Amino acid sequence: MPKTVDREEQRRQIGAAVLRLASEQGLDEVSVRTVAAAAGRSPGAVQKYFRTKDEMLAFAAELAGARIEERMAAVDPGLPPREALCALVLTTLPVDAERRAEAAAQLAFATRAAHHPGLGAIRRRVDADVREALAGWLAAAGHGRGPEPAADCLALADAVIALSDGLALRLLYAPDDREALLRALDRALDALVPPAVPHP
Repeated sequence: MPKTVDREEQRRQIGAAVLRLASEQGLDEVSVRTVAAAAGRSPGAVQKYFRTKDEMLAFAAELAGARIEERMAAVDPGLPPREALCALVLTTLPVDAERRAEAAAQLAFATRAAHHPGLGAIRRRVDADVREALAGWLAAAGHGRGPEPAADCLALADAVIALSDGLALRLLYAPDDREALLRALDRALDALVPPAVPHP
């Protein structure tokens, strides 16, 4: 009986190999040949799923974004709001080996996206999804202020994402500063998102 091949699972495994290579060696080392070796496949087998390097990079960028969104969705909604917000930010930070590899790959993608419209579009779409999810969480936790609370929550989400991006970069090149940087995260979140005031 012929073996059934799960095409999407094969693509995910190859995409994971792209992320590993990107994080360990940079995007210049990503090619059909190197990805095939990292994934334990022949170049011809990889090209059944991705015809070009750009197709592999686009899929891997989507995969990295999906992993972040999955971790954010897994944060316990029953946590106190300030604790939940910190947990949401931590899902994006390179505080363990898996997230460190993803963050290094994300940095490589972001750098390439500045000169590659296709990757730039994927990055913007992932950013928009994360921004909307975070703004929705902030609104539900009562953090919208002023005459336009929804717009205020989007602005707060942008500030939290900028904080997360900056800390992720610092943690990549200064991992020994982890404790100090996580303390800085707490201070920054306290300033950005004080306890919500219940609406009358």
